[in-house]
Amino acid sequence: MGSASKQSNKSGGKQAGLDRRARIAELRAAEQRRDRRNKVVASVVAGVLVIAAIATGTWVVMDQNQKKKDKETAANADIPGVKTFGELTRNHVKEKVTYPMTPPVGGDHNAVWLDCMGHVYDQPVENERAVHSLEHGAVWVTYNGKATPDDIKTLSDKVKTTQYSLMSPYPDEQGTITLNAWSTQLVVDSASDPRVNEFFTKYVQGKQTQEPGASCTMGQM
Repeated sequence: MGSASKQSNKSGGKQAGLDRRARIAELRAAEQRRDRRNKVVASVVAGVLVIAAIATGTWVVMDQNQKKKDKETAANADIPGVKTFGELTRNHVKEKVTYPMTPPVGGDHNAVWLDCMGHVYDQPVENERAVHSLEHGAVWVTYNGKATPDDIKTLSDKVKTTQYSLMSPYPDEQGTITLNAWSTQLVVDSASDPRVNEFFTKYVQGKQTQEPGASCTMGQM
């Protein structure tokens, strides 16, 4: 009786051991399957991210190239109504200068320019300093009392977001709004005129610039 009991206990223990090993093997197999699934998922996600990065990079390059082409096209396009004044002198002088056009768009000027990195002045500025800013490739927006509050706000917003530009009132000018670049000028009646944006695109640091890349900061009022 005792011998049979011992034999039964041995058989039960052996079976329990086999069951544990089988269970462990099953758990390991399940873990391996999870690892394989996770690796597949990670590979798919990584592939998607790589494709997205390539697509984004391609789009950015294409967008930059398109903007460059658009700017080149605009730089070569004629803008109706623009006047040019040919070669103008560029001497630095201390005295006031009598300019042949109003507002002036070139000629002798003060050695110190106006700050023109999107600066909006609420008072008239010195011609001689503004002209120096034009020499550096800035666009100078001027307006008289016929400009509406909406015109002034639209132009101010444009200038404030455009480096190498400045704006100031000019009571003596004949046109409501005048856009000035070196040796170049355009008169418009409203800030909504599409030629305003065209002028900025073409002449901010445009081909007319006498000193490309020159500073538009550290100047004076």
